[in-house]
Amino acid sequence: MSDEPTTDAPGLPEPMVRLLGDYERHLVSERDLTPHTVRAYLGDVSSLLDHCVRLGHDDVTDLDLRTLRSWLARLQTTGRSRTTIARRATAARVFTAWLHRTGRLPADPGAALGSPKKLKTLPPVLRADEAEALIRSAADRADDGTPVGLRDVAMLELLYATGIRVGELVGLDVDDVDDERRVVRVLGKGRKERSVPYGTPAGRSLDRWLAGGRPELRVEGSGPALFLGVRGRRIDQRAVRDLVHRRIADVPGAPDIGPHGLRHTAATHLLEGGADLRSVQELLGHASLATTQLYTHVTTDRLRRAYQQAHPRA
Repeated sequence: MSDEPTTDAPGLPEPMVRLLGDYERHLVSERDLTPHTVRAYLGDVSSLLDHCVRLGHDDVTDLDLRTLRSWLARLQTTGRSRTTIARRATAARVFTAWLHRTGRLPADPGAALGSPKKLKTLPPVLRADEAEALIRSAADRADDGTPVGLRDVAMLELLYATGIRVGELVGLDVDDVDDERRVVRVLGKGRKERSVPYGTPAGRSLDRWLAGGRPELRVEGSGPALFLGVRGRRIDQRAVRDLVHRRIADVPGAPDIGPHGLRHTAATHLLEGGADLRSVQELLGHASLATTQLYTHVTTDRLRRAYQQAHPRA
């Protein structure tokens, strides 16, 4: 997610470059973070160290709270969002804590570093009829029985039925689908595994894909991947995002959402249908219930609008 250099660190003194290598090994070997998360952390730390060098500090022992705050302030002046700045402040705190713990800093300046609160906003979500129209649009295009068409319907059905993240979807293997119990085993953030149920429509679409679509796209190097691209390899996230945007465009008046918007849609419809917060939290794989509670604002807003439109004394 970081737009700064990651494994490369041009312009940094050699000791800082070696330090980045040590930190990368820590993130990979000791914290067992995903490659995506490691790249993000390294990019943010590279940006921080580059800022130190610009201030005339060529040694990590010069890293103090004032430097950390000036780095975040510079990011703010360049138009970075509150969410980005908050994430980078977290990356800085993790980094300085590691420096202190490994004896590279006598104290941990990041412990006193604040960060802007994230704006608790959610993207637009689809109405139930719009979600149905989205799936129907993909199904209409798959009437010719092409493998890609069957795959696209199965992916859209599963995204909406389960609310899983796009990264979780593309990471699924065939054995992760339990057709008998109608659940899918998902490896989420922090490599935490959870089982998520799906309904009959998604089950039918998955059966059609596995029986008549995947065998047509499978090649020698396909491996166990559940969803395959046109070349027979595991499909990537960009292809799924493009698919969702294309099919959303077929639904008149629907907001232009991506896979994450489908995740929000699934959560909102679950709550509107009577599911409790704890169950939705478990289904979505949220570490904190506070994250799941954001969806209650969406459902409350809809109730308020319905009340204002329908009640004679609203």
